[in-house]
Amino acid sequence: MMVVGLAGCSAPVPIESLPGSALVVYGRGLAGGGRMELIGSASHVGFSFTGKTCEVDVLVPGEAAHNYVQYTLDGVYAEKLRIAGGDMRGFVIKASGGGLHQIWVYKATEAMAGPVLIVGVKGDGLKPLKEPAGPVIEFIGNSITCGAQSDTSVSPCGVGDYVDHHNAYYAYGPRAARALGVGYMLSSVSGIGIYRNWNSDGPTMPQVYERAGLDVSDGRLWDFGKVRPAVVCIALGTNDFSHGDGKHTRLPFDSAVFVSTYIRFVQLVKGKYPLAQIALLSSPMAGGADGLLLQRCLRAVKTGIDALYPLGKRVAVFDFAPMRAGGCGGHPSVEDHAEMAQELAPFLKGLL
Repeated sequence: MMVVGLAGCSAPVPIESLPGSALVVYGRGLAGGGRMELIGSASHVGFSFTGKTCEVDVLVPGEAAHNYVQYTLDGVYAEKLRIAGGDMRGFVIKASGGGLHQIWVYKATEAMAGPVLIVGVKGDGLKPLKEPAGPVIEFIGNSITCGAQSDTSVSPCGVGDYVDHHNAYYAYGPRAARALGVGYMLSSVSGIGIYRNWNSDGPTMPQVYERAGLDVSDGRLWDFGKVRPAVVCIALGTNDFSHGDGKHTRLPFDSAVFVSTYIRFVQLVKGKYPLAQIALLSSPMAGGADGLLLQRCLRAVKTGIDALYPLGKRVAVFDFAPMRAGGCGGHPSVEDHAEMAQELAPFLKGLL
């Protein structure tokens, strides 16, 4: 578990409330209008308080019926909370004893589920938390990276809405990063691919990556100066290989288009983060001939990028072991994500 520290050096001063915009966001999130907008999967904010209780006021705006946050109390995962849409809601966090406590609040769902606004925090001795300075890993990917369809704690598979089964905190990327004691951010969208999506031609990751909300309809551009990751892991390809729903026309997988488009996307990422180590991750969901072809394509991408940047860091490639997924809709479960994180962590440690 990552060790966190208080912002500043002075002792906490009891205050009544802290606006959301005063918190420090990690991951894809934006402050505005006194609030903090949690956008991307596992984007998070932290604060400390004194005493036994505090209250976090949140808002799910727009048309979304509901969304989810999850939180840790003093470094221990507590719970995932359903936040109804439309009105501001407050949830009370209770500690077992008095004294100083640390809270981290995470967005459990991905960007396309809509934002969660942290309106403010109420309590005594409130102070924003900052993560310690150190390396950050960005994970770019699809529903697997989001932690989608992994969590059946709210409802069983096939019951409820798509967002009900998200758990970004327990996705493989955050788990691996926490095991290594480093920071992380997720730039991930369910169903997305490099040159085509699960059941459509786009918009694909290269088309949405620069948007703050990972959506072409979001006119806000993401400020890539906010985070300077030491490692960028790209885990795409599962959906490019997909056969879709069987109703819409789906051409055979085109490896040449996949590789050339992937190379251009890596160039885009390297343009944002010239000093970052790029790592290409295969998919545990792609087995058999598709899995082998994906691995060959990723190595072709590596060869192409290494040739274009002969003085830069060599692209790394990691192959997940094939997995019989236990989550919903053929996705990894929370337990499967733990296995993926354990598998990936030594590779990431080597890169760091």
